[in-house]
Amino acid sequence: MKYRPLGSTGLEVSEIGFGAWGIGGATAGATSYGATDDAGSRTALSRAFDLGITFYDTAPAYGDGHSETLIGEAFRGRRSRIVVATKAGQQRWGQPPDFSPAALLRSAEASLRRLGGDAIDLLQLHNPPAGLFAADPDVVATLDGLREAGTIRAWGVSVKSPQEASALIGVVPAAVVQVNLNMLDVRAATSGLLAEAAFHGIGVIARTPLCFGFLSGAVDETTRFADDDHRTAWSRAQIVRWADGARQLHDAAGSGQAPGRDWSRTALRFCLSFPEVATTIPGILSAAEAEENAAASAAGPLDGVAVSRILDLHSRESFFLRS
Repeated sequence: MKYRPLGSTGLEVSEIGFGAWGIGGATAGATSYGATDDAGSRTALSRAFDLGITFYDTAPAYGDGHSETLIGEAFRGRRSRIVVATKAGQQRWGQPPDFSPAALLRSAEASLRRLGGDAIDLLQLHNPPAGLFAADPDVVATLDGLREAGTIRAWGVSVKSPQEASALIGVVPAAVVQVNLNMLDVRAATSGLLAEAAFHGIGVIARTPLCFGFLSGAVDETTRFADDDHRTAWSRAQIVRWADGARQLHDAAGSGQAPGRDWSRTALRFCLSFPEVATTIPGILSAAEAEENAAASAAGPLDGVAVSRILDLHSRESFFLRS
């Protein structure tokens, strides 16, 4: 496993992180990846750590705090050996978000209790609405106060789109941005966001590197999602487009059109091909997935020719149909 600095936070993180939404288990409505087995989740967390994965990304909304609890239990007594990022503002799916200073304070304190340790390494605002910081300047003061008090070590934003991130960079003193970046969604790279973040010393966390399973081959146009799976919200057109696009892009990258063990590795290596990216966070539910994903770091970034072919295909095709 290789490691990179997380912007100017002073934190060092594994290139491959652990996306912990899935291990939170089912939540009300179609807001999760469904029910999970805690024993399997604990094994996945343990195996990931053994493989050198030191970065774990979670949120109170993931399992209504259960994801945080599992991470806290798994790393009790060795919390200082990992970097944990959680979020605030969206406590539960299906409930209105609350980014008021009082709510942010309550959220951070509750997350710290579940996670354990002396501090939350990174607290991210979870999909903050446009105009939040202008409407309530006390939000920044609250986050800075949490850092000064030692409750958190750094704060950032987890946003829905690169455009939202770009609107904040240089205006709001966030140390980290988390944004979608994968072979099917390259907007963070082509919009100039990565370059902007590097210029301002902001760390970038690449979210959805496997595009919800399409880029690993685990999901395609034949997949039928359970009623409680958040992916049921996608249109049929988007599902078909991503499935076809995954095959095209893997062919362009040299990993072939047929799903195989190289697909996940290629997709993760694509994210690591951008030096502005500090870490990428595939969802991990099992020890086998931890092993498959961790191997991408040792393989290194894709070569420039493969990256150019992927980006060139995007210049001629549209794969991202959802706004």
